[in-house]
Amino acid sequence: MNFIEALRLAAGAINAHKLRSFLTLLGIIFGVATVIVVVTLIEGFNKYFDEKVADLGSNAFVVNKLGLVTSLQEYLDRNKKNKEITRDDWRAITEHKVYVRDAAIAAGRSGDVKYATKTLEEIRVRGVSHNMVDIDTIKVATGRYISREDEENSHYTCFVGNEIVNQFFPTVDPMGKEIKVDGRPFRIIGVAQEIGTVFGQPQDSFVLIPISTFQKIYGSRGWLSIKVAATGPETIGLAQDEVRSILRARRHLKYDDPDNFGIVTSDAINGFREKIFGTISLVTIGVTSIFLVVGGVVVMNMMLASVTERTREIGVRKSLGARHRDVLKQFLAESVVLSLCGGCLGVAIAYGLAKLGTLIFSVPTALPVFWTALALSVSASIGLFFGIYPAWKAAKLDPIVALRSE
Repeated sequence: MNFIEALRLAAGAINAHKLRSFLTLLGIIFGVATVIVVVTLIEGFNKYFDEKVADLGSNAFVVNKLGLVTSLQEYLDRNKKNKEITRDDWRAITEHKVYVRDAAIAAGRSGDVKYATKTLEEIRVRGVSHNMVDIDTIKVATGRYISREDEENSHYTCFVGNEIVNQFFPTVDPMGKEIKVDGRPFRIIGVAQEIGTVFGQPQDSFVLIPISTFQKIYGSRGWLSIKVAATGPETIGLAQDEVRSILRARRHLKYDDPDNFGIVTSDAINGFREKIFGTISLVTIGVTSIFLVVGGVVVMNMMLASVTERTREIGVRKSLGARHRDVLKQFLAESVVLSLCGGCLGVAIAYGLAKLGTLIFSVPTALPVFWTALALSVSASIGLFFGIYPAWKAAKLDPIVALRSE
């Protein structure tokens, strides 16, 4: 019996008992579908996190007082020992740059924004240097960004997020309109491209003003941060070392003293995500994979019942010259094809559920090619593994005894 003939016999046996075969496959179907859906959601979440949270800008990283804080105790310790970032730190970085392409400074707080009789509360108000536009992920949609002249002369101009425009100026051009930020009038000079939401939280409710104006209003003390862009992706590490050396020298730290400032990178943010969700993801995939084992046991049980049911058929085949390995091959092929069909149905269901998840949760999903191929391979392997004993049992039947069975 060749491979093609074994597959043909397997397909005929499965087709003869459609309902029983389908019910047998439910474990495999749900197992494959669950594993692929979980992996798809995890990969979608990781991609979403990279794009929405970990993206700091083109070859960019952030220098601030605390760095990336992962616990309350760490926050308290760093807040106590670390020094504030200053404008002088920023100037030192821009004046002694080799691997640093540019550096921009920013400060932020929450404030109330008002136009006419409507007030928006707890809006992000950020003071930025004019060159932040070349580093930050916020880009200009209409108008212009904060200019060098705005910064040098502490102009009361502002660059606003899309949501501010939607709330205050849904039907008119916002350019040149005056809004009040914490009671002070600011003229709108530009509107940002729409960002959307991150984990359901809107990101377009912000007002950017010149850093000099921000410090004039709210004071020069406060948590400043510096966003630094390296000269290229291959020099990000060198740029970080350069900035670290400049700040350590300015703060007169000894070679064995820890940094009293923080550097936040995209890799560090992703590492933090992996630290929190990596183990959970592995455990989740492991638990859902149990469905596949359960499905394999069900397949073996059905194949054993099939051997008992088809004892006379096996006897006839053997009496007509079928060899031990022919019968073994026939039942193994049936078991593998059965499991592989379940895997294909599981993949189809997973694809539909992934698309549904994208519509409901706005998380990007795509059918993972590697995991799809792996799931199909595993389902076929399960059929092979759990079909060995029933096939071996069928192959061992004595043809005389088998022909006597009713």
